[in-house]
Amino acid sequence: MNKRILIVDDSFYMRTMLKNMLTDAGYEVVGEAANGQQALEMAAATKPDLITLDVILPDNTGLDVLRGLRKEAPDAKVVMCSAVGQEVIVNEAIENGALAYIVKPFSEERVLEIVGSALGGDAA
Repeated sequence: MNKRILIVDDSFYMRTMLKNMLTDAGYEVVGEAANGQQALEMAAATKPDLITLDVILPDNTGLDVLRGLRKEAPDAKVVMCSAVGQEVIVNEAIENGALAYIVKPFSEERVLEIVGSALGGDAA
């Protein structure tokens, strides 16, 4: 069965780029959220195997969404994906349960490597 992924990013371009990378690699993208509220609703509705989560969202921070996901779905696997690469933010994300932190711009190889690793080494 394909691993199911929810993409959360306010940039349509970034969501499309991630979706293309992940679907080409055999993953199933179960949804795309443009803000924190959508992210929490879609995560609850689709129960994805992994969530890629941006830090900067129009209605919330990715860190707040991450904390919300931890409450609603403590086992959710989350990989942060952001242009904000400040050490303090990266550390806070990891402390709050993110499995990894990808700094934009990123390569397709790096994204697929981290996603595969976060999913326990399982290929799509």
